[in-house]
Amino acid sequence: MNYRTVEELEENHLNDLLNLFKNEWWTQNRQLSDIRKMVDNSTVVIGLVHNETEELFGFARVMTDTVYRALIFDVIAKENYRNKGVGAILMNAILEHPYVRDVERVELYCPDRLVGYYEKFGFSTDVNGSNLMRLKK
Repeated sequence: MNYRTVEELEENHLNDLLNLFKNEWWTQNRQLSDIRKMVDNSTVVIGLVHNETEELFGFARVMTDTVYRALIFDVIAKENYRNKGVGAILMNAILEHPYVRDVERVELYCPDRLVGYYEKFGFSTDVNGSNLMRLKK
């Protein structure tokens, strides 16, 4: 793969990200203006960009206090790049990032079918009896 990792997205990358999100059930209703705000307010943004086409084909982001907690969101790869190690590249970039690597607890949530995948990176479903709770607006 001929790519580079970026931490700042250009306008064309934001449009690519919108297209990635439109293909997933959990992000399909996101709008470009909200995505722009989301990226601007995330602590860590990781994008994978093809060097020749400039296409963004992988993305992940993190919200963190850099000490106690980091929460990973939106790990996503373009469909024709899946099963080629893109998720691992994104996860390793996140876990090695200076704002994340020394954080006490790095967390994420995922569907049941991906639990085994994230366990490969050291994640566990053992969260000391905690429950995910949500206030939906």
